[in-house]
Amino acid sequence: MDKRGSRRKNSQRKARAARAEAEGKRDFSRVKFWAKRLSLWGGGLALLALVFLGIAVAFAARSLPSYYQLKATQTAQTIVVRARDGSELVEIGPSYGRWLTYDEIPQVMKDAMVAVEDKRYYSHPGVDPIRLTGAIVEGVTGTRSRVGGTSTITQQLARNVFLNSNRTVDRKLREAILAMALEWKFSKEQILELYLNKVYFGGGAYGIDSASRKFFSHPADRLSVGEAAIIAGLVKAPSRYSPTADVDAAVSRASVVLRLMREQEKISASEARVDVSAVNLKQEASTNSVRYFTDWALPQLDLLLPETFEPIEVWTTLDPGMQKAATAAVAGNAPEGTQGALVSLDRDGAILALVGGTDYVETNYNRATNALRQPGSSWKLFVYLAALEAGYTPNDRVVDTEVSIGGWAPRNSNGRNIGETNLRTAFAYSINTVAAQLGNEVGFSQVASMARRFGITTPINTFPAMVLGSNEVRLLDMTRAFAAVSAGGQSVEPYGIVKVTTADGDLLYQHERARTTQLVPDHVARGITDLLQTAVQTGTGRAAQIGRPVAGKTGTTSSNKDGYFVGFSSGITTGVWMGRDDNRRVGGLQGGRAPAQAFASYMRYAVKDRPVEEFDVELQLPEWQLDEEDDFFFGDPDDYYYIDEQGNLIEPGRSEGPAGALPGQDGEENGLRPRVPPAGQRVPGQRTQPPTGRGADGAPQAVDDDFLDGVIGRDERRRPEEDRPSN
Repeated sequence: MDKRGSRRKNSQRKARAARAEAEGKRDFSRVKFWAKRLSLWGGGLALLALVFLGIAVAFAARSLPSYYQLKATQTAQTIVVRARDGSELVEIGPSYGRWLTYDEIPQVMKDAMVAVEDKRYYSHPGVDPIRLTGAIVEGVTGTRSRVGGTSTITQQLARNVFLNSNRTVDRKLREAILAMALEWKFSKEQILELYLNKVYFGGGAYGIDSASRKFFSHPADRLSVGEAAIIAGLVKAPSRYSPTADVDAAVSRASVVLRLMREQEKISASEARVDVSAVNLKQEASTNSVRYFTDWALPQLDLLLPETFEPIEVWTTLDPGMQKAATAAVAGNAPEGTQGALVSLDRDGAILALVGGTDYVETNYNRATNALRQPGSSWKLFVYLAALEAGYTPNDRVVDTEVSIGGWAPRNSNGRNIGETNLRTAFAYSINTVAAQLGNEVGFSQVASMARRFGITTPINTFPAMVLGSNEVRLLDMTRAFAAVSAGGQSVEPYGIVKVTTADGDLLYQHERARTTQLVPDHVARGITDLLQTAVQTGTGRAAQIGRPVAGKTGTTSSNKDGYFVGFSSGITTGVWMGRDDNRRVGGLQGGRAPAQAFASYMRYAVKDRPVEEFDVELQLPEWQLDEEDDFFFGDPDDYYYIDEQGNLIEPGRSEGPAGALPGQDGEENGLRPRVPPAGQRVPGQRTQPPTGRGADGAPQAVDDDFLDGVIGRDERRRPEEDRPSN
């Protein structure tokens, strides 16, 4: 029984073992089956993925621009702006330097870039499998928080040219496909050439030539080992390792590059260190106020040059010393809380200095070329030009009295009228009532026409108040108008660019002096210069005196919102404006104070090396302004008899008008107050009659009947044609 039970148990065990073995064989076969299937599927999928990748790469390669098109796709250029003496004012970025071919690029620069950015560059197909595997492992294990640090030189080129800098899996995948497409289509030499001419090195510099010029002041084909290491080290973090921002950080990073180059046997041990003393970093000058000028001048290149992306040098008219003096003059004299602007022109229109505000960093709005502000009484330049052209002379008698023109009644700043005076005095003390009468007599449209003739480009209304400067103008335009007076009445065209060359010195543009036009006759130009000189000598502009002849005019608007002074001396014309951007009142601001003082401060420096020039104010009237008696008799009106407008004979010495003080130079042309004019008032401005000469004893000679008949109109046939009243 026991033996039978034992055999039965053995049989059961064997049966179970056999069943287990059979089941194990079946399971192994099943695993082997699925493993084989998965292997086949995986291989098939991998093969399919490779096919798709190959198709994607091939399609991308086919879609890529040609090598020459990639070279031409530069979106900016190096623009070096130079002063009139050739010194560098500023370098404008983003910029590209001169394109260097693979053979022109120093070998040390190529070795440095490959050593620090992609040591297996010459062996991978655009993507480095070793770096990629490491990145994947790090991503799976969580040792890195984002995908990055895997880009080869080819991938960086693909990103710089075709993609953005987002660190996403999708962008990295497209970057890898484009990199392989680049490797498919171009040689390693071509790719490295494209990369070194396009990669960003900071400070607006794209490409090694631009970086070399920016940081070391010479082309990239002259880079030393240390300089090449500094530039190669910038790619990782351009702002952090910029030599102009942090020399120590740049040298430390360059040392890492040199160590890698040494490990890859690209340089010797003696070369594997940076000699700081041998690296001459470019010194960058302050570009604060200069940018006002470049902001105005450089947009003109679009009109002056054909489309080009090559690096250029722009040679300008700006004088560095004068620019500094102008900046200091504006900043040092502008009242607290105000802005200031200054424009200075040479006799040919060349801009010597241009300041558009007190601080470019704080606000880059250019008040010298863009702001529209009222010029106040400096606008009277055009009123008196029109009057002189119409026949007035500086000595002609006018009357400062209350006046109303179409309901508009201007007043003088001190509220007083001095009665009879001459044109020169009325201009020097900026008498409003006389300017209003002159404008009304010659015609407001004629004044507007004169302003247009002298270069005012802004809209001009012809309401009577325009004679006091109610039209808004640009400071540059007003300075141009005064420069035309300084030039003897000839037109002046402001310009700031003398020539443009390539980085290699090839001439692209050369300024040609504009054809000049005589805007007013010589005697008109001399007459207005006489008036402008008197305004500085004895009138409202005395603060602008600099110890040599100066001619100019002040301007102050109502409620002291704007202060103006524009004048010239020794061939230099300068305009100054001060005020608030919000157009609010500025206490004590007048053209004869802060603006005139800033003018004087600047002009003392500007003309110091120029000879003193006396103004030509000798009046030589044209024949139409002279009759027979005028040619023979000419003298002081107080020395001879003359006839007033009622036909009364006035004895010598009796021509003075009502007593009254001249308007003070501190009070000017501000404000308008309606007044009722006296009954029968008409616009004065009559011309005085010529003298009759003196007798042998020196006493005034009496006039004869013929002369009296002629001047009072008793015999119209004997009266000179040009003195007859118009119909």
